[in-house]
Amino acid sequence: MWNSSPEVIFSTLTNTSNTLELPIDSLKLNFDESSLWMLNLALAFVMFGIALELRVSDFRTVLQRPKSVLLGVTAQFLVLPALTYVLILLLEPHPSFALGMLLVACCPGGNVSNFMTHWAGGNSALSVCLTAIATLGAVIITPVNFHFWGSLYPPTETLLQAIQIDFWAMAQLVGMLLGIPVLLGMALGHWKPALASRMARYFKIGSLLFFALLVVLALARDFDVFLDYVGLVFLLVLVHNLIALASGYTLARLFRLPQPDIKTLTIETGIQNSGLGLLLIFTFFGGLGGMALIAAFWGIWHLISGMAIAGFWSSPVALKPTKP
Repeated sequence: MWNSSPEVIFSTLTNTSNTLELPIDSLKLNFDESSLWMLNLALAFVMFGIALELRVSDFRTVLQRPKSVLLGVTAQFLVLPALTYVLILLLEPHPSFALGMLLVACCPGGNVSNFMTHWAGGNSALSVCLTAIATLGAVIITPVNFHFWGSLYPPTETLLQAIQIDFWAMAQLVGMLLGIPVLLGMALGHWKPALASRMARYFKIGSLLFFALLVVLALARDFDVFLDYVGLVFLLVLVHNLIALASGYTLARLFRLPQPDIKTLTIETGIQNSGLGLLLIFTFFGGLGGMALIAAFWGIWHLISGMAIAGFWSSPVALKPTKP
């Protein structure tokens, strides 16, 4: 049984030796071609379901609140990856963990952020707009961002060179998984709004559950081993997610955005599309265990932290006006 004492956890977590391979990295979550195709299709359906509720009019938010939108995009694609890089420099995690952190940070906002923003009393229109812009922008920004930050840190650069990632192929895959489904969903919503609204009620939940089931089945074979290593990444993901949430909140406060927009930027920055990250890990990194564990645990934890924040902001305590 793996020794999970605090000393061993810290030692393993911060060991950046390029010659060291964590036992977890030997667990390659390899999908056969048909299984990977099904996973791609499932995520595409998830994004299509989200886009069914997007309208061209939602982008008018850009003109109405250009500062909020610009800050939201900046927080997601510039501030969070940069702070993630700084966190990696400070903690010096194992290269596979560091790559997982960078990939999650470079993914667009998660598909539950709109629900959490609405629950928290945030600006739902701004949330939808940021989701659409980030999702479409991720086609180019996610691969470029990941390559840039991954190449700056020597241990991850060495790992990237060893794996020999085709970043153009990554951009093409992200485009097929995000760009095309979103455009098709928006087109259907524009031409057949009533049909799109009816489909959206079931499509988002059904496709999301289908995608989650495929991921669970992929992890099931070695699930006990993954549980053994949760202690390695719990604090890492906890701190990383806290930084993501705090960066969106702080940036919005610094620029004196209204309270609903502050809530929106906080949630949009802290909720990442870890499903996309997992799919990229399965496709381009052979299901590298350390990366997969970071992305999978982030996908669980950001739901907990996001719901906790949304629940607090919607509570009577948070809604109670403060005295001057």
